[in-house]
Amino acid sequence: MDAITTKELTKYYGKTRGIERLNLSVAEGEFFGFIGPNGAGKSTTIRSLLGLIVPTSGEAKIFGKNIRTEKEAVLAECGYLPSEALFYPGMRVKDAVRLSADLRRKDCGAEAAALCERLKLDPARKIDELSFGNRKKVGIVCALQAKPRLLILDEPTGGLDPLIQHEFFEILRERNEEGATVFLSSHVLSEIRRYCRRAAVIRGGSLIACDSVEALSRTNARRVALRGQLELDGLDGLRDVKETEGGVSFLYSGEMKPLLERLAVGEISDLNVTEPDLEEIFLHYYTGNEISSDVRKEEA
Repeated sequence: MDAITTKELTKYYGKTRGIERLNLSVAEGEFFGFIGPNGAGKSTTIRSLLGLIVPTSGEAKIFGKNIRTEKEAVLAECGYLPSEALFYPGMRVKDAVRLSADLRRKDCGAEAAALCERLKLDPARKIDELSFGNRKKVGIVCALQAKPRLLILDEPTGGLDPLIQHEFFEILRERNEEGATVFLSSHVLSEIRRYCRRAAVIRGGSLIACDSVEALSRTNARRVALRGQLELDGLDGLRDVKETEGGVSFLYSGEMKPLLERLAVGEISDLNVTEPDLEEIFLHYYTGNEISSDVRKEEA
């Protein structure tokens, strides 16, 4: 069974595009990444999945249930962490956590205490006095304490220090091994690369790629760095050209013969050709500049 399915999911805010004709499928038990630059439509997608906003057209299902007609049953299966968690003023951590559990009609006291200990969160503290990172921890506890089948996490690590980030992803890994589906929305590419097996890329409100992280990372581009003078005008396949001390660096995905011909007549004192790092490969989805003919674009 798929944990998440969308069909032609579209949301417009008046004349402003949110997302458009989004077709997405996430299998139950996946650790799935949802990546894109700010404003790409990640949060709009998530809010549509959870019934927090009404789509303009199309449909979304969670575990086969339609979010429009079976909203209560859908939300009972989900744990949601927004990018910025807001709480009632004057509450202590333990009050917010208990309220979240009561809304689900569950006793989550033992699990909440364990999560607070692992995340170094004091349940007795007033939320109004907490830093952004510690408020994010409260949101994490509220989302995870009931052990839902589906975790939907929107930019979850903002404000968390590196040690807590590591512990947070260890908790997610454990939940995933227990069978929970993790839907991780992030623009931190290293998180997607390290923890997700499959990912979708959204840009301008549309899904532009969906595949395994390994396939999305595959490219025929090379990073070329040289010292000296080289004429680059008219050379196809160039991207990310940077002047360096005494030379130039660029990504190149064109035919090798034209580049070799340019190098042969250039004044080159040193040359280094390497594979680009994964951050550079993923970033071409953000900018829209294609650097690979090998990456497969498909609708999930």
